[in-house]
Amino acid sequence: MRANRIASLLLLAVMLILAACSRDPAPEGRATRVPSVIISGDEAAVVPAWQPPAIEIPEGRIDAVRVEAEQALAAGRLYGGERDALPLLIALRAQAPGDAPVQAAFARALQALVAQGDAALQQMDFEPEYLRRAHETAAVARSAAPDDPGIRAFLTRLDRADEALQFNRRGESELEAGRLGEEKGGALASFRAALRVRPGDARALQGLAAVESTMIRRGEEAAARSEFELAERWLKSAEQVRPGMPTSADAQQRIAAVRRARVNELRDSGLEALRREGGIPQARRVLSDLLRIAAPGDPAAAELRERIDFASHYGLFRPGQAFTDGLRSGARGPQLVVVPHGGFRMGARDEDVEASTAERPAHYVRFERGFAMSRTEVTVGEFRRFVDATGYRSRAVRRGHSIVYDERSGNLARRSGVDWRSDYVGAPAKEDLPVLHVSAKDAQAYAEWLSQQSGQRYRLPSESEFEYALRAGHEGLFPWFGLTPVASAGNVTGARDMSPSGRKWRNAFIGYGDGWWGPAPAGKSAANAFGLHDLAGNVSEWVADCWHDNYRRAPTDGEAWVNPGCRNRVMRGGSWLSAPAQVRSAWRLSVDADTTNARLGFRVVRDL
Repeated sequence: MRANRIASLLLLAVMLILAACSRDPAPEGRATRVPSVIISGDEAAVVPAWQPPAIEIPEGRIDAVRVEAEQALAAGRLYGGERDALPLLIALRAQAPGDAPVQAAFARALQALVAQGDAALQQMDFEPEYLRRAHETAAVARSAAPDDPGIRAFLTRLDRADEALQFNRRGESELEAGRLGEEKGGALASFRAALRVRPGDARALQGLAAVESTMIRRGEEAAARSEFELAERWLKSAEQVRPGMPTSADAQQRIAAVRRARVNELRDSGLEALRREGGIPQARRVLSDLLRIAAPGDPAAAELRERIDFASHYGLFRPGQAFTDGLRSGARGPQLVVVPHGGFRMGARDEDVEASTAERPAHYVRFERGFAMSRTEVTVGEFRRFVDATGYRSRAVRRGHSIVYDERSGNLARRSGVDWRSDYVGAPAKEDLPVLHVSAKDAQAYAEWLSQQSGQRYRLPSESEFEYALRAGHEGLFPWFGLTPVASAGNVTGARDMSPSGRKWRNAFIGYGDGWWGPAPAGKSAANAFGLHDLAGNVSEWVADCWHDNYRRAPTDGEAWVNPGCRNRVMRGGSWLSAPAQVRSAWRLSVDADTTNARLGFRVVRDL
């Protein structure tokens, strides 16, 4: 190939020398005619210089020949034969240089020649052969009137077309080799150079469109491989090729649709993994893949991350969610609320002057996983379903008595025939009241029955779970702001409360009254920030922990602190008859596990 190219160039040089040597010296006032050269691929094609034929015009024939020349001009025959317009007019000008009609016709012929050359230049954008025609026209123009301003302007346009052609061919070669020039150089630089030389060059514009199309294709191929950052880089490069054109924006939409489909596919795959037992590690791997292809802040990625976080801490639930479990009997278990995972400082604060040593030292407890707690205390109706299903005989039933409130003395007193079916004074209890007169073992038996019926693990709350849920984010002495209960604090002792016989509390919250003497129906008071009711009042509650005199060596992970065979259990939370000091968030009391009375109930927790 290189040898052929060198041979072609040598041939071109020889032809140029021979052409120069064969020409007669230019007459005075007449430009020298030189060949015009077109470079086409690897071969050089020479357009020879044009020499007008020698025409003799007899005396008295000047007008007739001028008419003949004008007829040829009107017919568009400019220079192909000796009877065409330019050969005749050149001869007329030589014989009658001062003839005005001849000069006017010659000027029109030059205009037609330039128009023909410009038309060829326009067509060369679509058919390269027209460039040769433009050079043929240029050869005629150089010979006919090299100093004419119109001719000189045309020759300049032709030179620019030649230069643009070289840039275009270089750009096409770079494009074919895959060197697009997204950073610099390459096909893009060559096509832009062609446009600088010849603005509007159709071949260069087509080249730019081809570069843009190739960039877009590479972006789409990258997107198909889920390499969306690379795809974005290609599209950004494509945007700069032809600014303002919709092509790149359309490609952006297509690639965005591919990306959205892939992101959604991965999100769904991650969610499906979470539905399988032990699927959290797989879901995290899917999330890692998703984050590599998702745009920052993508909602699908945020959703999967949140669901993984929830699954890690709450199983298939979300914090604050209320739900019930179906039981094998066809009934539903107690309504539960998902308590958010987190941490808190458990125990009495230094400024708590009412605190005992049993409430200290304060220590940090963190729950790495959330848990579900029954929204209210277990009710009489809920406990009845357990007894009816199992025939269970509670401690008070077997013992035949419990502790009730005696209205006449205003004290707690033992009374026979009182059990879980009784209210705080020993009368038959309504179904929606918190169940009373149950021991810690009775409460545990109910939780075990729920576990067996639901297939989930139910239990009594640990002491730290109870205080965490009671505080619900409050760090103060009470689970509300300030020392005086707010209007929605719940059923606690208030100075404005009054018993059916007109009794009032001797030790109560001043200025407070909730309208209840004795336990209120479960859930009657407002819920706290976690969506739970009556943790600070109504009835005190059993928790799973054995009693310890203080918190030294207490668990910090939220687990119950249990010693095998312990007799004393922990009671937490104020009640309808508790003194204000017993409503404090840190308050706790040691109680024999077999105790039953009119102030003590329980609620359950379910593992997630």
